[in-house]
Amino acid sequence: MKGVRPLSGVRVLDLTRVIAGPVAGRMLAAYGADVLQVGAEHVPELPGLAVETAFGKRSCHIDLRTEPEKLWELIAGADVVLRGYRPGALEKSGFTVEELAKVRPGIVVVDISAYGTQGPWGGRRGFDSLVQMVTGIAHEGGDGVGPGPLPCQALDHATGYLAAFAAVAGLSRRLEEGGSWQAELSLARTAWWLDELGRGEIGDDPYAGDLLDTMDSVFGKLTFVRPPGLIEGAEPYWASSPPRRGEHAPLW
Repeated sequence: MKGVRPLSGVRVLDLTRVIAGPVAGRMLAAYGADVLQVGAEHVPELPGLAVETAFGKRSCHIDLRTEPEKLWELIAGADVVLRGYRPGALEKSGFTVEELAKVRPGIVVVDISAYGTQGPWGGRRGFDSLVQMVTGIAHEGGDGVGPGPLPCQALDHATGYLAAFAAVAGLSRRLEEGGSWQAELSLARTAWWLDELGRGEIGDDPYAGDLLDTMDSVFGKLTFVRPPGLIEGAEPYWASSPPRRGEHAPLW
């Protein structure tokens, strides 16, 4: 029997899509958080990614154009809000960090974007492949003649795991000091950090079979990589398989 996980009882509102934000929510779910991902019927998803990043989560639909009050009700009961909108987009609808903290004192807000909020590129739209090129880290994926993409959308995945860490750090600060907390992450800053680490030794290709597991789902039997990261006495795992989009009610 699997034991109690450290984030059991923590409510995470996942307002993200594609890779980085959903990876953060999935990681928090692996450590026991109740993660509710909010989408909308009119907003498209990439089917494969939507399934792959939804382990351990619930999924609901809210149309912010017509029913913003439903999102406010969820915010009032959340501990963490993951936001993956372009900087300023949610603020135009009144969902500022200040208002979130008024509605839910002690909330932890984690924002993820392509280029951050500061500087001449602050607020620009972007995605992993573009950020790789403009930051220069694509040189590491090149063939010696020109740049090339890093494998597996590395900036998205790395930023997602860093965002999960930021959420836990915010919860820890809230526990120790009180107050509400915000973290801002960007794919560009992640690229800079990874590049600063320098190259490591290139070893043999790992055997992925040792890291795989299977789970039955509404999509059939899924083979997936088990959650990374180990805390002594708290094995991470996903308690549920990926749901269909909008399968659940927008309720805690």
